[in-house]
Amino acid sequence: MRVHNIQSCHLGPEISPEQFISEHFFLYLLKGSMNAYDGNKQYQMVPGDYCIARKNHLVRYTKYKDNGAFEKIIITFDAAFLQQFLERHPFEKLLPIPRSTDSFVFLPKQQLVESYIQSLAPYYNGQETLNATFADIKREELLLILLQNAPELQAILFNFGIPEKLNLEAFMLKNFRFNVSLERFAFLTGRSLSAFKRDFKKVFGVPPGAWLKKKRLEEAYFLLSKENRKPSEVYLEVGFEDLSHFSFVFKKEFGKTPGEVQIA
Repeated sequence: MRVHNIQSCHLGPEISPEQFISEHFFLYLLKGSMNAYDGNKQYQMVPGDYCIARKNHLVRYTKYKDNGAFEKIIITFDAAFLQQFLERHPFEKLLPIPRSTDSFVFLPKQQLVESYIQSLAPYYNGQETLNATFADIKREELLLILLQNAPELQAILFNFGIPEKLNLEAFMLKNFRFNVSLERFAFLTGRSLSAFKRDFKKVFGVPPGAWLKKKRLEEAYFLLSKENRKPSEVYLEVGFEDLSHFSFVFKKEFGKTPGEVQIA
């Protein structure tokens, strides 16, 4: 569905530029397609799909343009907004948190959501944001619509707890490819930064920074030599930000450039 006069639109606080979902947000895809990976599961979205992205999850996105355009609507449900919403619309009893650990909760299609998306057009200012006067009103309207059709979302959205302490070894082996800070890793494993570093050294025998670099380089070597992947594809996938830096540390570790390993 193409919404008249809206290309991309954002309501609420900006979401984190990291591969980390710091606040819940509603995502509606207008144009293009998207694949996402959370270390455990792949997700695909096409125009007309919409979902809730759950906070405190690590996710890598790959966006694909359609005729040069990737257009979406993102509406952030940050904790402060959700707490205010709960004060205005209290529940007698919150439903239990679902067992699913999916990073994206896809929602059943309903006409009210489609009509809501269309209703954003008059407030759109062409700068990827809505008029601030109406932003919270429109966010509240959407949340009421979603909860009416999917009441189980209340248990996800109104859970204001912090992550519980997790098995550090299992978590890091699953998520080492994500390019986030040690502070993020510590938070997601239910630890302070100092406790994370201390526990990490006990489990892996080396500091987390050294382990992450070596583990990512070993993963890159496998992808290049065994799956014949290109260096320009691999460096982001294994958690490096810059291709030239990746090439430098790769050669320092293995004595060959990524390109030499690929064609060997």
